[in-house]
Amino acid sequence: MRIALILEYNGSNYCGWQSQPCGCSIQDKLEFALSQIACESIRVVTAGRTDTGVHALYQVVHFDTSALRPLNAWVRGVNAFLPKDIAILWAHAVSDQFHARFSAHARCYQYLLLNHPIRPGIFSQKVGWFHQPLDLEKMQAGAKKLIGRHDFSAFRAAECQAKTPVRTLTRLEISHRGNMVLFDFCANAFLHHMVRNIVGCLVYVGKGKYSPDWMQILLENRNRTFAAPTFSAAGLYLTGIMYDPKWNFPKLSESLSFMDYSRVS
Repeated sequence: MRIALILEYNGSNYCGWQSQPCGCSIQDKLEFALSQIACESIRVVTAGRTDTGVHALYQVVHFDTSALRPLNAWVRGVNAFLPKDIAILWAHAVSDQFHARFSAHARCYQYLLLNHPIRPGIFSQKVGWFHQPLDLEKMQAGAKKLIGRHDFSAFRAAECQAKTPVRTLTRLEISHRGNMVLFDFCANAFLHHMVRNIVGCLVYVGKGKYSPDWMQILLENRNRTFAAPTFSAAGLYLTGIMYDPKWNFPKLSESLSFMDYSRVS
């Protein structure tokens, strides 16, 4: 039997998603908890790996098991074995034709940035931070340069293992509420550190170091060394994985997939 799960987690205390020999990853904690309920070793396949310190509101995984359990066991039962900062939200039996990674046709992230002279305290590790005033309109103008299908080599980590740097970015919207700036991304897939590198470059535009046209120049140069440093992981949230409706996944807004400011303010 193949089971699909939706989970959320606070990534602050983990070395990222992918399993590590020391057992410090979210995958390690999840597989341990699932194995307790299944009474057999469970390995999961994820829709997308998140880095150290990155959070998720709507992460999707699937796993195969011979254990027959009610769906509630894969939610409440597994949650009983998980750390308090990781939680299963939803479980469903799916066809073995479903694949958490390869069946996905889009991924969405949001980055929450505190734009304030003083660094955050209570929300440390939950939001990014920049101390100088940012020009929202300039950042929005720069963001528009990136929409569409492009070679995103300038925003790709050196250790990125993707076979191609070409991605289709369908949404990059920037809004604010008080001192909080929200970057909303959606694409068919993302390169390693792509979102954080784009945020770092847009912050350079927002503080006036470069004009919005600089984003277009970076795209055309395809050279990571010309771009801004990678921004902090603290404010980055995986907020949704999109699938064909035939798989009957809940709508994103029904699974807390959007970043509601009230969750961190």
